[in-house]
Amino acid sequence: MRKLSEALYLLTITLWVGGLWAIGYIVAPVLFSSLTDRQTAGMVAGKLFALIGWVGLGSATYLTVFLLLRRGGGIFRCAVFWLVVVMALLTAASQFGIQPLMAQLKADALPREVMESVLRDRFAAWHGFSSILYLVQSMLGLWLVVWAGKGLK
Repeated sequence: MRKLSEALYLLTITLWVGGLWAIGYIVAPVLFSSLTDRQTAGMVAGKLFALIGWVGLGSATYLTVFLLLRRGGGIFRCAVFWLVVVMALLTAASQFGIQPLMAQLKADALPREVMESVLRDRFAAWHGFSSILYLVQSMLGLWLVVWAGKGLK
């Protein structure tokens, strides 16, 4: 059972961080460069970012439980645990704060596109903030991959 939980631990990190990188730095740019309709590209990218957000929250839950069972009270001295916590907080901030706010701005702009409305600057600012959070989360994810072995000790 120990080998299975360790394999799931490593697979979970791979799925979460690999998904972050694949969607954010491969799929989304390809969508925007390939599709002539930026609205459709944005809609698809948004759905993918929401999906990886849910994957991240599920992954963070499993990783936290794994580390808690593995380390017990020593979990607070584990750098991997703190990486997971910070990444989960960034994911939750995006999933439950920024993304709904951006969706509301899009809805408020109707019948126009948000980038053609008076809400353009607010939307662009929140989009930029969201991008920065995603970049930070992606960098922390790399750190998590490098330090994954520390969580197994």
